[in-house]
Order: sequence, then C-alpha cells, then structure tokens
Amino acid sequence: MNTIFQFPNYLLKRQAIALTGKFRFYDPSGRLVLFSEQRMFKLREDIRVYGDENKSQEVLSIKARQILDFSAAYDIVDTAMNQKVGALRRRGLQSILCDEWEVLDANDNVVGKLFEDSVGLALLRRLLLGSLLPQNYDITVGETRVADLKQRFNPLRYELDLDFSMDTAQRLDRRLGIAAGILLATVEGKQSS
Repeated sequence: MNTIFQFPNYLLKRQAIALTGKFRFYDPSGRLVLFSEQRMFKLREDIRVYGDENKSQEVLSIKARQILDFSAAYDIVDTAMNQKVGALRRRGLQSILCDEWEVLDANDNVVGKLFEDSVGLALLRRLLLGSLLPQNYDITVGETRVADLKQRFNPLRYELDLDFSMDTAQRLDRRLGIAAGILLATVEGKQSS
C-alpha cells in the first residue's frame, strides 16, 4: 500500500471557492499528501484522489453506484493497484436525524459504522445552528472505535481532522477512512454550508 495512507492523522481542507469540490489532505507535519477533485458534469458522484495537485498519480476513486439514491453506496477503489478496497453506504432514513453510514469490505459485507456524535447535537445543527456547531463522527469496526472525524469551526471553509491514532491494530483501512472524510465533506458538508 502507498505510504501516503500510513499516517495516524490527516487534515482535510475543502477549497472555499471552486466550480468543483477540491480537497487537500495534509499529514501531521502540514505537508500536502493528497489532492482530490470531483469530476464536473457527472450524473453520479465520481471523485478522484491524487498524490499531488498536478494529478500525476491517481491513487483512489470514489464512485456512486447509482445516479440518485437516498441510501447511496460509494465504491472505493485503489486505482494504483486496480483493487476495490470497500464501500461506504449511507443509511438514508436513519440519516435524517443523525448521519449514519455503513463501512463495507471489498465483498460488500458490513464491517463497521460511521456515525454522527449524538442525535441531540445533530438536531441542533440541522434546525438552529448550522455550521456554527461543527460535526463530529466516529468510525467503528465491530464494536471498536477506530477513528474520529471532527469538523473544525471555520465559517470560511470546511476543515475536517481525521484521527486514526486509536486504531493501533490497523482494523480500518486508511483508504476507507480518507474516502469517508471526502464523502462527509461532499455529501454531509453541504447541509452545514
């Protein structure tokens, strides 16, 4: 696996003004390690992740399985290895009050969950405070918490800290965690901006 997927922490920043969603990932020392961009004019979400801003080496693709789906599933493919890593599937009805996703392995078996921190805070975000109350998500594999994805308060742009440091047994493939961050910034981030 590419070494850019080995860091315990990342900072994702969504570009504030752009025609397409552009995301930059920084390692713990602040060095740019990943660049992502949505493809324009696609009926289905099609997001590519590169090892640099020049887009010289594509490392991941995130593609929606269907055009419109309230419970959308997104396949995550390591394009450098031409290998499906897994998928993330939004729990449509369950996500109305509190965002929830299923983490799937390469064979589409549910292995974990990505979910918003609390129903109460989620309702406050949706009904009253919007982007004034940053979102916080946990990822679990089985019953074990393996990641914390926490939005920073920034009224000018979407920023998300991805913390995998508690996953000492490497139960979560970092590529799935990075894809989760991009999907949160793309899909869930729209509701708070």
